[in-house]
Amino acid sequence: MRRMMVGAVLLASGALAGSAFAEDKVTVQSLIGQGFQIVATIPSQVGPGVFLQNKDKAFFCVVVETSTSTDVATRYCKPVH
Repeated sequence: MRRMMVGAVLLASGALAGSAFAEDKVTVQSLIGQGFQIVATIPSQVGPGVFLQNKDKAFFCVVVETSTSTDVATRYCKPVH
């Protein structure tokens, strides 16, 4: 029984890892390139938040910037449902 559980966990983790590597990282720049527009910004403790929308699809992204950075980088983006 334990071997079956370990096997199932390994298969599931492999499937998840494969799907994570198959997807391109979503960034503010990639979303703008797909026709999304910035519709709002908010301050947050993890960095400035940016809301982007394209028709009925919306994303929330967090960006990061420092005084020594050369650009404003996307920390992460998540779809809004």
